[in-house]
Amino acid sequence: MRTYPYSFHIALDGNGINGLEGMAGICLFHFDPADNSYAYKVKYYDGASAGHACMVSPDGKHGYLGNAGQHLLFYDAATIEEQQRISTLRYEVNDTTIRGSTHVVWLNEKEVMTAVGDYFYRFSVDDLEKGERLMPHQVKLPHGMKVSASGRYLAYGSMDNPTFRENGESKEIGILDLQTGDVTHLPMPTTCWHLVAHPKKDLFYAVSFRVLPRENVDYHEWAMAFLKEYAYEIDPAEKRIARHWASSRETPAHINSDITISDTELMFCNGGSQTIICVDLETFSKFRVIDERPSLITQLKHPREVGTQIYDVLARGGIFNSSKHLLGAMRVSRFSFLDSIYACQLSKDQSLLFTANRGLNHITVYNYPDASIRLRVQMPDLHEFMPSMTTIADPRLGFHHSYLISPQV
Repeated sequence: MRTYPYSFHIALDGNGINGLEGMAGICLFHFDPADNSYAYKVKYYDGASAGHACMVSPDGKHGYLGNAGQHLLFYDAATIEEQQRISTLRYEVNDTTIRGSTHVVWLNEKEVMTAVGDYFYRFSVDDLEKGERLMPHQVKLPHGMKVSASGRYLAYGSMDNPTFRENGESKEIGILDLQTGDVTHLPMPTTCWHLVAHPKKDLFYAVSFRVLPRENVDYHEWAMAFLKEYAYEIDPAEKRIARHWASSRETPAHINSDITISDTELMFCNGGSQTIICVDLETFSKFRVIDERPSLITQLKHPREVGTQIYDVLARGGIFNSSKHLLGAMRVSRFSFLDSIYACQLSKDQSLLFTANRGLNHITVYNYPDASIRLRVQMPDLHEFMPSMTTIADPRLGFHHSYLISPQV
């Protein structure tokens, strides 16, 4: 069997606009830059939902499919066949169904640390039934989490929580000192779902995720906010924001997903605005845009996807009682009726940038840093893996967060 130097794992949540209510699966995309050859495998897991993010163990044997469906679900990183799962409801009962163990950090080859309910837990793949409760995380709804370059600090973002109907906005970051066990609650100007660690320094970079609650109180089915966006450089030792980048609301930097980083740039992909924003680390002011906004002709070639997008948007709020939300979302999307890039990872040698476009259902490998397209692969329809679906159903696989295994430098 042929081997490939690059393995791009992408979490899947199926078609539709609301990934927190969708399916749960994995796409494993292999790539060899020597001849641009590739192979892929796709699998959805029965009895699980809301696939969101994936992380692979340091030895490359175990994959974890983070989800908002209250399961810990592990898969074989080579075959993507399920290894085991366990319900987190046996440990903590959640206040909302969008709360889940969406992200983990691997502490070693066998153990992960993740949030369950109001606490952090440690689990071993050797015995998931003996999860160990650790400390409270002290944020509303923990989300993306990363460990700093030295291994001392864990930082994590937080989603807005619909349980707090009058005060659900989660403008905060959590910082855990893994040596002392101390947790710091760091107030922020904006909600930040996602962050990334600097590859060499003990610094984190968080990007704002600005939304408006439906009917001004419900963060379960929010609307994209046409507001300015931020990126923050966070010093975990000093427990403070060191620098920040702010963009006008017209900058296409809305609804970010994966964040990756090179020696010179902070990069984050934006499913709402169809871009990858690359912020210069030296100045933390200059930036460039890699644009995947579909043309009108391209949108017309995807009627099932566009139809689902429009239907799902209107199902969240009516034209008359949610006109502010709808008009703002149209500006965010630059009048496109498809969402876009949710997966974005840079190779270890910083020569290739892997992306997955949810709206157009394709995977692109860019040369980095010039952002020229090296390979673009149109992925198969969801119907191939869900044969019971009707022919008119939205065919998108539902790309979300990703993890890239690439050769060591």
